Amino acid sequence: MNLCIESIRQAFPALQQTVNGEPVYFFDGPGGSQVPQSVLDAMTAYLGKYNSNLGGRFFSSEKTVDVMRNARLSGQALLNTESPDNIVFGANMTSLTFQLSRAISRDWQTGDEVIVTSLDHYSNVSTWQQAADDKGAVVHQARVNEDDCTLDSDHLISLISSKTKLVALTFASNTTGSLVDVKPIIDAAHAVGAKVYIDAVHYAPHKLVDVQALGCDFLACSAYKFFGPHVGIAYVAPQWLHTLSPYKVEPATNQGPGRFETGTQSFEALAGFTAAVEYLAHAGDQALPLRERLAQSFELYQNHEQQLSQHFLAKLAQYSNVTLYGINDMDRLAERTPTFSIRIDHASPEDVSGLLGQHNMCVWNGHFYAIGLCKQLDILDKGGVIRIGFMHYNTTSEIDALFDALSAVLVK
Repeated sequence: MNLCIESIRQAFPALQQTVNGEPVYFFDGPGGSQVPQSVLDAMTAYLGKYNSNLGGRFFSSEKTVDVMRNARLSGQALLNTESPDNIVFGANMTSLTFQLSRAISRDWQTGDEVIVTSLDHYSNVSTWQQAADDKGAVVHQARVNEDDCTLDSDHLISLISSKTKLVALTFASNTTGSLVDVKPIIDAAHAVGAKVYIDAVHYAPHKLVDVQALGCDFLACSAYKFFGPHVGIAYVAPQWLHTLSPYKVEPATNQGPGRFETGTQSFEALAGFTAAVEYLAHAGDQALPLRERLAQSFELYQNHEQQLSQHFLAKLAQYSNVTLYGINDMDRLAERTPTFSIRIDHASPEDVSGLLGQHNMCVWNGHFYAIGLCKQLDILDKGGVIRIGFMHYNTTSEIDALFDALSAVLVK
C-alpha cells in the first residue's frame, strides 16, 4: 500500500487556506497538529444534536454513553491496552498527570526516591518534583547525552535503587525528536518494585504505542498532537486501576476509569478523538480490525516521515552557520521523529521564527517546557532553539520553501 499525500492534504481544511493570498506552511506539529474534516464533523455532530451527560434515560444521554464507550474502545486500539477500561480521559496530558500523581504518591514516605529526566517536557518532571516535595521524597534527574541529545539511559538505570518508587520518562523528546528505548528502563524499575510513568505525547503522532509490549504502569498522550481535539488520554495498568486511591468527589463512581475522571468530560472532544483514531487508521486495509489498520497506516506514515527527515537533514548540511541539537546521522533516522531543533549563528530563535512567520510558516521558538534539556545545553537563557516539526501531511516541496525563506540568514 502507498500513502497518497495529496489525498491526505485534501482532508485538512487548514492546509487548503491562504493568508494574504499566499499559501500556509504548518511546521509546528510538535506544538499541535492540524485537524481533518472528519474530526470536525464528529465534534459538531455530537455537540449540535446530543449535548448531554452520562446516565440519563433519554436519547441524548444514551448517545453520550455511546460516545464515551467508543472513545475508550478507540483508546484501547490506539495504545493496545488490555481493556477499554484502562483508558482514562482528562483535559490534557499535564492535568491528567498532576491528577494521577496525587494518587500514585499517596503512600510515599520521607527518603523514598523518584527519577525524572532532563529530556522530558516538564509536565513529566515538575509533577513528580512537587509530589516528592509533599512527601519528603528525593528526586534524581537523569542527564542527556549532549552529542546527540538522546537520553543517557545508562545514567538513569544507575540511579535506580531499592528506594525508587517511580521512574518518569519520555518516549520521545518534544524538542529534539529523540526516541527513547524505554523497555530496559521499565524492566530495571520493575526489578526493584518501582512504577513507571511514560510521556508519549510526542511519540504517539509518529509511532504506534503498545503498552502491553512495554509493560509500563502508566502512559499519557494528547489527541491534539495526533490530528484530534484538546483531550488528554492516560493508560492505567490493570493492577493499579482499583488499588490506587484517587482524589474524587464522594458521589462519583468508584468503579473503572471513571474513578480518575473528575467532573464532566468533554464529550465533543471524545467524539473527535474517536474520529482522529479512525483517521490515523485510514491508510490501512479497511477490512481489518482497527488495531491492524493502525499498524499498517503507521508504517506508511513512518516511511514518509523518514523521507522528510532525510530531505531536511540533507538540505541543512549545506549550511555552515547552523547547529542542530539531535540525531543527524542518516543511518539513525529510525531513532528520531521528524522534529528538529536548531540555532543559527548571529540570529536569535525569536527573530528567525518571526522571519518565517512573515512567509506564513508556522515555526516555534523557545524551550518548549524542556528546561532541563535547555539548561544542560546552556541555551535556556539564550532564547532556546528554533523548532521545526513535520507531520505526515508535510511534503519535501514545503521543506524546499522553508530553506528558501531561511536563505537570508543561512550561510553555505
